[in-house]
Amino acid sequence: MSGLLEGKRILVTGVLTEASIAFSVARIAQEQGARVVLSGFGRGLSLTRRIAKRLPTEAPVVELDVTDEEQLAALAERVLEHVDGLDGVLHAIGFAPESVLGGKPFVEAAWSEVGTALQVSTWSLASLTRATLPLFGERASVVGLDFDASVAWPSYDWMGVAKAGLASAARYLARDLGPRGVRVNLVAAGPLRTMAAKSIPGFSQFEDVWDGRAPLGWSVHDTTPAAQACVALLSDWFPATTGETVHVDGGVHAVGV
Repeated sequence: MSGLLEGKRILVTGVLTEASIAFSVARIAQEQGARVVLSGFGRGLSLTRRIAKRLPTEAPVVELDVTDEEQLAALAERVLEHVDGLDGVLHAIGFAPESVLGGKPFVEAAWSEVGTALQVSTWSLASLTRATLPLFGERASVVGLDFDASVAWPSYDWMGVAKAGLASAARYLARDLGPRGVRVNLVAAGPLRTMAAKSIPGFSQFEDVWDGRAPLGWSVHDTTPAAQACVALLSDWFPATTGETVHVDGGVHAVGV
């Protein structure tokens, strides 16, 4: 029996540790028949290369800083050194300076730091998609990692704004790129103890919410459910789904306080 991604070529961003959702996506994608290329940047590039060896098949790693226009322009050429095109991209990129997180006065945040959060966490979905468009064939899928931004969470602050923008950007990309055969969807996972989560002061407050409210229960250590949703969206099993946010959070988004 062939895998869900048999023959697919997938670019996965955001792999830093084995606890990353992106690592689980890369692993499951390979298990389902995909050829995977990873991206990393800066000091994290060596981490990505090291972690790439822990996949079922060691994946090649290309350098990409989504805030660097030259690197974005060179991305397609770098990817083509390893595969002859792309069928899917995982956007697992997010960052906000500590000064705009953690329950500090929201209104006092400086634009320079808010701007960084929006550039890296929101605008990068569009810039990454633009950079990989030349590699797509008649059909392709872009999947991004989100966190429910329909309410104001403790400590999440300007990252919550960035995630709300990410959801909006995905809808506009879905609108514009649908005629080109490109689907754009998001997976909104519940809280997971990834490296990104560790950078959020007060992260334990999220865990407390999920402990008591998830109808299906929730493990902050298990990235597999979120990764499986990403792989499903990267596959051909959702051919008419775009602009969607799939919640993988044990059902918390659906229940009240």
